Amino acid sequence: MNRFLRPFHSLWDRLAATALVRRGRELELMHRAMGFATIALVTLAPLLIVVAAADPLGRGGFAAWLADGMGLSGRSARVLTDIVSPPREVIGTTSVWGGLLLAVFGVSFAASVQNGYERVWGLPSGPWHRVWRQLTWVVVLTGYLYQEVQTRTTLHGSARIALSTVTGVLFFWWGQYFLLGRQVRWRDLLPGAIATMAGLVGLRGFSYLVFTPLILDNAISYGTVGIVLVVESWLIGVGFVVFGGALVGHWFHEHHWSTRGGRKRVGRRRPPPRS
Repeated sequence: MNRFLRPFHSLWDRLAATALVRRGRELELMHRAMGFATIALVTLAPLLIVVAAADPLGRGGFAAWLADGMGLSGRSARVLTDIVSPPREVIGTTSVWGGLLLAVFGVSFAASVQNGYERVWGLPSGPWHRVWRQLTWVVVLTGYLYQEVQTRTTLHGSARIALSTVTGVLFFWWGQYFLLGRQVRWRDLLPGAIATMAGLVGLRGFSYLVFTPLILDNAISYGTVGIVLVVESWLIGVGFVVFGGALVGHWFHEHHWSTRGGRKRVGRRRPPPRS
């Protein structure tokens, strides 16, 4: 039995997979993913609800955004839309102070993502006055999600898959570089962006197979609470992929990308900019 398993142990050691698992435990990946889901539901969702309600094209509002992200269709998408959709008058009743408060909520979500990236790369926390980076990241994230929803009706099949893949990799590639304050080189962050996008594709397939029937069952058994639990579970998966993808990118950089010809090349990190 040991002789049979020996090649697998050798492959495991050659891939340095033990280091990846250990780093995930040190980062408390699942705990961080649950925090991501909670903060996203409390802070980011209200902001996206207002933005989606202000959409001049009126493509279904926030519920359509959410259903598209989860890969839902048919009856499951309609059930989610009936429960999650806010009234159309949400924009008219949102005051200026309320809008600013929603922006602050979005910044706090970006700060949690930034902190996760900093932990992955072992970097010190950025100073508070760089909040403009977090605000800019939230704006770009909203634009990225918006274009993802719009392409649902304008593109189909391989064309949409190609566009979503390219824009997703670019967003997560730029997002890490921008939130980390340019302390890590572009090329070192590319594997993490690719891993994140690959994980989101896998999560979408899992959501289509598992969450689609689960939403219908929970809607019948538990009502609105059941739907929220499914959405929260999906957000936990998104958080796991976002931080896990960055972690895989860092692991790849440390154990494969930076090793050439038997000699390890440690990439030089730029000092953080002053502004």
